[in-house]
Amino acid sequence: MSDDIQNEEGSIALKTVNLNKVYKNHKVIDNLSISVKKGSIYALIGKNGAGKTTIMKLIFGLSNPSSGSIEFLDDSVNEDREKMSGVIESPALYSDMSALENLKCQCYALGVKNSEKVCNDLLDLVSLSDVGKKKTKDFSLGMKQRLAIALSLVGDPSLLLLDEPINGLDPQGIKEIRELILKLNKERNFTIVISSHILGELHKVATDYAVICKGKLVKEFSKEELESSTESCIKLKVNDTAKALEILHSELNISDYKMNGSEICIYNYSDSAKINEILVKNDLIIESISSQDGNYEDYFIKLMEGDLK
Repeated sequence: MSDDIQNEEGSIALKTVNLNKVYKNHKVIDNLSISVKKGSIYALIGKNGAGKTTIMKLIFGLSNPSSGSIEFLDDSVNEDREKMSGVIESPALYSDMSALENLKCQCYALGVKNSEKVCNDLLDLVSLSDVGKKKTKDFSLGMKQRLAIALSLVGDPSLLLLDEPINGLDPQGIKEIRELILKLNKERNFTIVISSHILGELHKVATDYAVICKGKLVKEFSKEELESSTESCIKLKVNDTAKALEILHSELNISDYKMNGSEICIYNYSDSAKINEILVKNDLIIESISSQDGNYEDYFIKLMEGDLK
C-alpha cells in the first residue's frame, strides 16, 4: 500500500478491493470491497452459503482470489499474515492430547519461547485452566472452540479471524465465547473479524458490520449507523422543511428529530396522524409520512435477502 493511502487510512487494519473468487464458472465472491478498522470487531453477516467462509479463507491466504486485492496496514501481505490468526470452519485439535499439550505443540511449531508460561496464561484467558489432563476428544463443543481460539493466540497476533465461532453452541457456550471476544478486543486491543448468521449475538459484540448476499456486499455500516437506522421514528417529507419543524415544535412540542437529507426523522413521538393533521392545517404539502419500528433483526434480514436498499 502506498504511503499516501497509509496516511489517509491509518486506522484501517485491512481492506479488500474489488475482490472476486470463481469456482468452476460460479462466482462465489463478487467484486467485494470492505474496510476493517484497527481495533474493531467487524462482523460478516449473511445466510449460509453467502460466501462468508470463502472471504475468510481469501483474507487468511488459504485460497487465492480470482481477481482484486487484499491490502493490509503495512506493505507486506506476508508479514501481516504472520500477525494474523484465527479459526476457520471447525476447530482443529489433537483429540488424544490435553488442552495444555495442544498448546505446547503450537508453541513448538511457532518457535515460541517460555512456552510453559504462555500456555498457562492462555488456558487461564479462555477459562480452561482447570481441565487438567482431560483429552480434548472429551471436551464440549464450547470448550473445543475456546481452546481453538487459545491456539490461534499463540505467537501474539494482532488480527483474529473467527468463522462462525458460536455455531452449534448451547446458550452457556455462546455466552463464554461472547465474553472472550469482548475481552480480547477491549483488554488486548485485538482487531477481530467474525462471521455468523446469528444476529442477536453479533449485535452484542460487533462494532462494524458488512452484510453479504450471494458473495456481494449489500451494505457496510457501524453500530452507531445500525442503531440510528433501526431506532423507532416517524419519517416525514414535506415541501417546506423549515416551516414544518417550526410548527411541530410550537404546536406539538417536538424537538427530538434528525435530518436525513430532505427527510425529517422524528423520535419519541408516535402519533403520525396528529402530525399529518397539524401540518395539513398549516397548508404544508406532505410528500410522505411513515413509521419505522426499532427491530434490528428485521433490518438485517431484509438486507440479507436484498429487500432493503
